[in-house]
Amino acid sequence: MNYDIIIIGSGPGGYVAAIRAAQLGFKVAIVERESLGGICLNWGCIPTKALLKSANVFEYISHAADYGIKVQGSEADFGAIIKRSRGVAEGMSKGVQFLMKKNKIEVISGTGKVKKGGKIEVKGPDGSVKEYSAKHIILATGGRSRELPNLKQDGVKVIGYRQAMVLPQQPKSMVVVGSGAIGVEFAYFYNAIGTKVTIVEYLDNIVPVEDEDISKQLIRSFKKAGITVMTGSTVESVDTSGKGCKVQVKTAVGTETIECDVVLSAIGVSPNIENIGLEEVGIELEKGRVKVDDFYQTNVPGVYAIGDIVKGQALAHVASAEGIICVEKIGGHHPEPLNYNNIPGCTYCSPEIASVGYTEKAAKEAGYEIKVGKFPFSASGKASAAGAKDGFVKVIFDAKYGEFLGAHMIGTNVTEMIAEVVVARKLETTGMDIVKSVHPHPTMSEAIMEAAADAYGEVIHL
Repeated sequence: MNYDIIIIGSGPGGYVAAIRAAQLGFKVAIVERESLGGICLNWGCIPTKALLKSANVFEYISHAADYGIKVQGSEADFGAIIKRSRGVAEGMSKGVQFLMKKNKIEVISGTGKVKKGGKIEVKGPDGSVKEYSAKHIILATGGRSRELPNLKQDGVKVIGYRQAMVLPQQPKSMVVVGSGAIGVEFAYFYNAIGTKVTIVEYLDNIVPVEDEDISKQLIRSFKKAGITVMTGSTVESVDTSGKGCKVQVKTAVGTETIECDVVLSAIGVSPNIENIGLEEVGIELEKGRVKVDDFYQTNVPGVYAIGDIVKGQALAHVASAEGIICVEKIGGHHPEPLNYNNIPGCTYCSPEIASVGYTEKAAKEAGYEIKVGKFPFSASGKASAAGAKDGFVKVIFDAKYGEFLGAHMIGTNVTEMIAEVVVARKLETTGMDIVKSVHPHPTMSEAIMEAAADAYGEVIHL
């Protein structure tokens, strides 16, 4: 019952921290109340990408004639799409089980609660309660779909992302409230397989954390695909008393009623900080999240927190990086604090979105004099050959020193391209370094080089 490190939560923060801790020679246990891999693997990142791939394949088939291929009689089998997605998630969860065994990490099933004196109380699935002790306790309890007071989820007509992945049948119409990554990914998926989709966004831009040029391009692409986009609009209420839903939406020109089968609430994530012992132990919160230092130590010695319950972006790869830094610090190593301004963000709708660093607006507000370059995929040979000309790459450099301040991409496969910029920024690569680094032709990735060249007035293919 005694361990060096116990981790509560086995998502991409928890299980990665557990494996790294085991590699460093610690005796490790991990507490999980549902399935290994947490929300990301079972109900988030992985199964949603499986759904999106099915939508992508269906779109290819639907537009096969554009590539000189005749296809007749194709239709989306909603049940089979959902089944494939769940199968992918289950396979990945089994993979994490294997990793736990391989690294000799004990998995404790149940709901964990931190107690004073380096103790953890775990209530098992059968209701039994056991106590464990550890020199170090890491809280990695993740997040859940956030609810608004006027948009309560009933799991049937007003749903969150979990229900959106396993609906018993495909809705004919859907209103998506919120246009962050979760909202636009589900909007794309359901629209692609034939559901009439309306997005309602409170702010003036969809995907509001992205550069404004990205937002404008995505609106154009979505409208071309038949998605209705309402920005600067608020859902006042949802009437679910009838067969479907009647959604009252307040816009700049008045109130509009939209009828639909299902409302998807996609307004963000709430941290799971309730009932895990924070109050009893005296762990401090800051702005609704656990307060930690640069190495994820809370104000209580021996208790740490990572992932969605601490400051920073609520992303799987952020949680994983935090977990590694946390246990390496515990192990006496000298990890660097995480640079939250060099975290890539990826959204997997179609066209995809990827970004890192400053937006153009943020760079100006930070006082930089900037050079901005932009290269549209309509000028890319590879994009033309692939039939994927929507989108562009936009790069931002400091005019004085050439520092790579940020990059913003929208288009096919850009989520696979953004890592180049993350590494370049980590290595303090300048704009001219990018221009003079030969990129392969024809590829989508050479658009990064062309955009950099555009910033310096040396672009060739525009």
